[in-house]
Amino acid sequence: MADELENALQRAVSKVPECLAAGYVDLDSGMLLGIRTVDSHPSEVLDLLAAATAEMFQGSNVVTIEKMFKNARGVKDDGDHYFNEMIVNSDNLIHLFIRSRTNPQHVAGFVCRISANLGMALSKARAAMPDVEGAAA
Repeated sequence: MADELENALQRAVSKVPECLAAGYVDLDSGMLLGIRTVDSHPSEVLDLLAAATAEMFQGSNVVTIEKMFKNARGVKDDGDHYFNEMIVNSDNLIHLFIRSRTNPQHVAGFVCRISANLGMALSKARAAMPDVEGAAA
């Protein structure tokens, strides 16, 4: 699976405009399942990035907000999630996080230069998801 996933992430990096890195995170464990990047990064940084992604999607405050939304709308708490995509802009980068539709406990992250067209980057990242999800299955 690891080689197949890393190949799918490499294909995503090549298709998403100005993409510098793509990774795939397991939210249950907070572990990085695969990564492709144009730069090298210390493993400690990558491990923290994976844990931070898990915190963004299922930290205690996020889970509380999701439960409050469901309660306010009279929706049964069936484990479904409201937060499926997140966009984080930093000084020089766009970070796109997309929850897997086939395994909601997995999230793909794409890092692009800030000069990338946000709409196109998001569209291409979404289009890359089935390939990445299939490789991770």
